[in-house]
Amino acid sequence: MSTSTPPLATRPLSDAVRPGPLRAVRQFPHLSKLLLLVLAAAVLVPLLAAKYGAAWPSSLTVDVSGPLGKTSDWIIDNRDSHWLFVYFLGHLSNAVVISVRAVYMLLLALGWTGVTAGITLIAWRVAGVRIAATALISFLASGLLGMWVPTMQTLALMVVAVVFSVVVGALLGLAGGLSERLFRILRPVLDTMQVLPAFAYLLPVVLVFGIGVPAALLATVIYAAPPMARLTALGLRGADPGVLEAVSSLGATGRQRLLTARLPLARKELLLGVNQSIMMALGMVVIASMIGAAGLGDRVYQALASVDVGAALAAAIPIVLLAIVMDRTTAAAGERLGTDTAATGPKWLRGWQAWAGVAVVTAALALVGRLTGSLVWPGAWAVDVARPVNDFKEWMVDHLYSGVPVIGGTADWAAHFTDWVLNPLRDGLTALPWYGTLLIVAALAWLIGTWRTALTAVLAMAAIGVLGVWKPSMNTLSQVIAALVVTLVLGFGVGILAAGSKRLESILRPVLDVMQTMPQFVYLIPVVALFAVGRAPAAAAAVVYALPAVIRITTQGLRQVDSAAMESAQSLGATRWQILRQVQLPLARPALLLAVNQGVVLVLAVVIIGGLVGGGALGYDVVTGLATGDLGLGLVAGVAIVCLGLMLDRVTQPTERRTTGKGA
Repeated sequence: MSTSTPPLATRPLSDAVRPGPLRAVRQFPHLSKLLLLVLAAAVLVPLLAAKYGAAWPSSLTVDVSGPLGKTSDWIIDNRDSHWLFVYFLGHLSNAVVISVRAVYMLLLALGWTGVTAGITLIAWRVAGVRIAATALISFLASGLLGMWVPTMQTLALMVVAVVFSVVVGALLGLAGGLSERLFRILRPVLDTMQVLPAFAYLLPVVLVFGIGVPAALLATVIYAAPPMARLTALGLRGADPGVLEAVSSLGATGRQRLLTARLPLARKELLLGVNQSIMMALGMVVIASMIGAAGLGDRVYQALASVDVGAALAAAIPIVLLAIVMDRTTAAAGERLGTDTAATGPKWLRGWQAWAGVAVVTAALALVGRLTGSLVWPGAWAVDVARPVNDFKEWMVDHLYSGVPVIGGTADWAAHFTDWVLNPLRDGLTALPWYGTLLIVAALAWLIGTWRTALTAVLAMAAIGVLGVWKPSMNTLSQVIAALVVTLVLGFGVGILAAGSKRLESILRPVLDVMQTMPQFVYLIPVVALFAVGRAPAAAAAVVYALPAVIRITTQGLRQVDSAAMESAQSLGATRWQILRQVQLPLARPALLLAVNQGVVLVLAVVIIGGLVGGGALGYDVVTGLATGDLGLGLVAGVAIVCLGLMLDRVTQPTERRTTGKGA
């Protein structure tokens, strides 16, 4: 008797009597799904092809431009007279202006000496000497670059925006954390707020508040509040049940349980939410400048208009430095929270005495700056970096744009990428019948998830057709797919190398920090200079922007693989390549899938901004809608982008099938 086939008596009865096809279905769990999909395609494709044809039928399209146009007209006509604007939104707008102006005047009153000293001392008190040194160098660098006043304008807007974002996000998270029903309602709302491109909701905000600080701040809050809401809800829902039961057994009321147990247990998640809100708000600096926000973002946007790389970099560096200081400070504060570090050291360095010392030193140095007549950074101390940067950019264009022996120039690369990758993808997606696209999406989503996953993905794609933007959406999808593939290939490759070399990871870390915090618009300027205008530079900028997140997540995922599993493989004589392929990559699968998800979101965001540099498709519609005040064009394109993002998320993220206690 062969050892590979056990005797009939030793096999389970179910295996002995199960017919061959059913046994095959059990061995290949996706086979039944494939059979159903093939059957559905065989029935539906001929019927749909005969009735509707390959292009999305106009009979299944809903024109929403009319109602949106009427809404826009009503807002414009009633903005100065309706009670909603006069008694509510008008007061809200005034409160925002007063708040931002008050913070800005305080920063100016402190002067550059007071602001630099105050933030450095706060960073030292909260996060330690190293972060304090980083803060000191960052603010001195902002002054040396001649960007002190724009930095203060941006800082004033960020302070108010972050306060609003944290308050709104905390209230939403509190509601979602305490109520399962509200959490289910809030989740799709927060998903939409994060996926919807900022350009899409800039236009409604401008219609309501007009061009200026209130519109810019509200747009920033919409973008920055969801992380705070999510993490607040996560912290409250993840509180230790044993602690909550102990508090309840002592007779505590619901309010007392919240204040004495739930919130203290969730404090690290709350501080992480503040950290993420700060980073998201800084990410909106340049985009908000398009609707009236002054400061560093406005300098970057003006430099983009004139293709001045040097001026854009001089304004972008302070944004990066602000982001690094705020990120490191809040992250360090979160790590120290709950530890006993505040109770060590001399008495005058602990508790309120330390904060009083911070206030006294800040006031003293601010007074010194005022007495010397130097409230803003002296212009004579500024260093002009725009000219050498522009000279280097010109050298790169002269030597790399074209005429490079053997490999060709960047213009040739862009042309080849467009002709060999982007155009075939676009032509293939637009030529594919709409029902074929829906079936492919359903197959991909169902094979890696459940029927609910497939239904969500199909409905998202169908909504694009119903809105009448099927063709430009396929164009945008082709750019996203091309940029995503390049991002994942490079990101996984570099991440694997960094996971195997601590030296390489330490070298990459500051580079990735800068790449992640640099405003998206800044990438467009050198990319346009090197690759000209078109879809290729939009894809290149998307790759550069999304690459750091993919590299970081890949490296972290591989580093966190159980060392015991790797040691076991080594003891069996496995090579390094075998350990990577058979141990590390399979065990790091969740992290790699998360990297794919983040790559999708970030690539989609920059491909849309690529509409400013010739990317076309939905990005162009969103930007044009904002520029012309066409609410229908911009908002419809924005919703289509959300649908694309939802579909891509569902076809790239496996969904675990829920099981009952019986193992069903």
